[in-house]
Amino acid sequence: MLKTIPTNQVIVGMHIHALKGAWVDHPFWKTKFILDDIQDLKKLQASIIKEVVIDTSKGLDVPEVHSAEVVNNDQAESTVQIETVSAKEAVATKIEKNAIEVELLQASKIIKESKRAVASMFKDVRLGKVVDSTAVIPLVEEIAASIKRNEGALISLVRLKTQDDYTYMHSVAVCAMMTALAKELGLGDTEVRQAGLAGLMHDIGKAAIPLEVLNKPGALTEQEFNLVKLHPEKGHAFMLHAQIEDDVSLDVCLHHHEKIDGSGYPKQLKGDQISIFAKMGAVCDVYDAVTSNRPYKDGWEPGVSLQRMAQWKNHFDETVFKAFVKSVGIYPIGSVVLLKSGRLAVVIDQSPKTLLQPIVKVFFSTKSRARIQIEIVDLSKPSAMDEIVGHESAHTWGIDDVHELWTPVDA
Repeated sequence: MLKTIPTNQVIVGMHIHALKGAWVDHPFWKTKFILDDIQDLKKLQASIIKEVVIDTSKGLDVPEVHSAEVVNNDQAESTVQIETVSAKEAVATKIEKNAIEVELLQASKIIKESKRAVASMFKDVRLGKVVDSTAVIPLVEEIAASIKRNEGALISLVRLKTQDDYTYMHSVAVCAMMTALAKELGLGDTEVRQAGLAGLMHDIGKAAIPLEVLNKPGALTEQEFNLVKLHPEKGHAFMLHAQIEDDVSLDVCLHHHEKIDGSGYPKQLKGDQISIFAKMGAVCDVYDAVTSNRPYKDGWEPGVSLQRMAQWKNHFDETVFKAFVKSVGIYPIGSVVLLKSGRLAVVIDQSPKTLLQPIVKVFFSTKSRARIQIEIVDLSKPSAMDEIVGHESAHTWGIDDVHELWTPVDA
């Protein structure tokens, strides 16, 4: 249920559906989100926004204290503070219990909408139409909001691609990872949004590459690979033609295949010649590519991918790569891990305490080589009585349905 209320009645735990007033006056660049931070509440109340629209079906309603006809001022202030604290605790408990399941479903909807938008954008480019990048900014904001609610949900879910939608889903995945990485690097809201938009647009040049080459079920010939390598420059030219003036999007589009040692393309830039955003794009682009199933190879497990990428000397910027690992987790959602007990588990969420002890779903015994009763274990708790020994490949044990263990049925 949507309800318009004065800003001074907003409390932590409410779902903000809309902010009344001009966009430039908004204290946030997103407009739909759960208000779960007391600092955000203070920022909102200090702004010139007088009214907001809340959705009581997704968050808390106005406390009854506000509807009382006569309330002692001191008592009212005290009550509101108590309401705010208790509301925050209630939201924190609810988020801890249900966040990943709820966010995976929400992320699934965002991904489907984003895929349609990117597919339409690629189609327009192929037809020679001018692309309007501002049309996808609301999608970037939705993706950023999902990342803030649960950093791993959308990033993990978007890995599940089919051959036909890989190019479009890859753009959505890189958008999500660029957003999370920008936050991890401590960039401001404007830079976070620019990073997300750049991620969504970074491969637009592939619209100029024949589909039979992009979707070829096998290794590319040298001639075909050289053709694919033209996509950064073609994408950059498309964006200039469309009068897209966002410097970050233009830069990432042209330089996301550059490497620190200068062996990348198209300009063979090295080290500090590569911008921070292009360095971010390089990591995000590669990670999604190697973790995704392709016509000619199965994707690597997320954790295994991070291990292998860390061994590629002079490919990625070290500071950016370390921040990326922190943003997706040392054991990303969907990773299969081997526990000290000899059981296999799939990571279903990150622990707020440590990146080394995620929340996992145990499902297989390597000792009996058989499925076992599913159990959810928070490895950060002493009661877990188990720990991760290392990354594991599900395929090694003949398991090909791991994604069904951590994705909701409706996702």
